[in-house]
Amino acid sequence: MKASAFVYPWDVVGDPGAPARLAGLGVQQVTLASAYHSTRALTPRHPGHRIVTAEHAAVLYPPDEARWKGRGLRPYEQSWVAGRDPYAEAAGALASAGLQVHSWVVLAHNSRMGAEHPETSVVNAYGDRYPWAPCIARPDVHAYLVDLAAEAAVRPGAYGTELESCGWYGFAHLHAHDKTAGVGLGDAAQYLMSLCFCPDCRAGYATTGLDPDALAAVVRRALEPVWAGPGSGAAGWEGVRALLGADLADATRQWRDQVARGLQEAAVAAVRREAGEGFQVLLHADPASYRTGANAGVDPGRILATADGVVLPCSGGDAAREAVLGPFAEPSARHGGVLAANFSVVGGMGGSPATLARDAAHARDLGATEIRLYHAGLASGPDLDAVREALTASG
Repeated sequence: MKASAFVYPWDVVGDPGAPARLAGLGVQQVTLASAYHSTRALTPRHPGHRIVTAEHAAVLYPPDEARWKGRGLRPYEQSWVAGRDPYAEAAGALASAGLQVHSWVVLAHNSRMGAEHPETSVVNAYGDRYPWAPCIARPDVHAYLVDLAAEAAVRPGAYGTELESCGWYGFAHLHAHDKTAGVGLGDAAQYLMSLCFCPDCRAGYATTGLDPDALAAVVRRALEPVWAGPGSGAAGWEGVRALLGADLADATRQWRDQVARGLQEAAVAAVRREAGEGFQVLLHADPASYRTGANAGVDPGRILATADGVVLPCSGGDAAREAVLGPFAEPSARHGGVLAANFSVVGGMGGSPATLARDAAHARDLGATEIRLYHAGLASGPDLDAVREALTASG
């Protein structure tokens, strides 16, 4: 299967040996970040640094001033990688090593936007804002994300793109010095804590016949047993319906699915208009449309009729892989498209590079057509040795 490794421009810029090392893993493609969220990243092989601190969400290229002039929401520029256009510099070096470059675009995940424009953030049923999570129901956020998708995806030399966080973001977030694990939240509580009650979402609930104030009160009451007890272990959509009530749960999902589909369809269309024919557009996705986060919830049939495929989280055991890939089997037979199984290969971050060959073969048997490796820049030398061995063994 075709394999692609995720990398950041700062893994390549300033390191002349990086492209050859990446090509030597046995991958055919790299998925290179062009728009990314804040992070602190280890660079264990770079000759010039060991830590890169990306202080805020930013684009890793110079944004087009004509596109963004006069707009309240616009991309932030980066200052932590040398050069005017680190994406282009890294992409050129990687292409020279024989690697096909695709862009990696993070959309609805931006803490700086939430800090500077608090009105754009998701607001939970208690009135708490999530500054890392732009509310995609807001027209200005929707317009910003669609234009960002088009600009950040279609960079010079890119053959395709992968859109991450192209949907709802919610409660779950890897935050600095996080202190949120005291109560375990299952699927149901995560969903309730991710429901947004900003003015646009309140108006949206009203279109489905819901009273947003009454809904918020029901959500708070439904969560009381979670805060009082050991947490909610309820899983799946039936767990959400049991906690919130079937009619209310289904009505909120109807609204949220509609908003997410609108963003996904508009973003894909905008990228295709910008790029023209032959440019591949994939979405990082989860087959349960009510889930939030980097792998945005989608309807498998709809998304494979919209995009050229999906990138799916496939680390973990066989059952977890089956749960992710299984819902795409029938839609894939109808629509075709890429089903890329994404494996963490960073042992220190929970990845399992030693079992990559076996896990990738299992994903292929379940319908996966490609694999993704997260993340070649972060992985240790032994982790990358295991990746190289797995890709060599699988041909």
